[in-house]
Amino acid sequence: MPNTLTAKERMKIPRQPMPEQNAELRRSNFNEVNLGFTEELAKLEAQRCLQCPKPVCISGCPVGIKINEFIKLISEGDYLGAAAKIKEDNLLPAICGRVCPQEEQCEVKCVTG
Repeated sequence: MPNTLTAKERMKIPRQPMPEQNAELRRSNFNEVNLGFTEELAKLEAQRCLQCPKPVCISGCPVGIKINEFIKLISEGDYLGAAAKIKEDNLLPAICGRVCPQEEQCEVKCVTG
């Protein structure tokens, strides 16, 4: 999905909720609750990013990850590039990704919410 959407069109894309394991199933196992985005959902969620000239989301990240840049790579389907972009600023992205309260940090700064 190329980045040809206008800012107005991007603002109309609803936030994509993280798919979760059914409560009935997860009560009897120790598998991850969050199932992760499909490729389609990841790209759709990434399309919401306005690619702000001065991305305030970065100021909400204690590690200073270039959020807009890795989201752009996701929207282009370059997942390895997106992971490499995160690793430029964070050597432990899997651990930080598990414990990061992004809804209270970068997401609260984001103009799209």
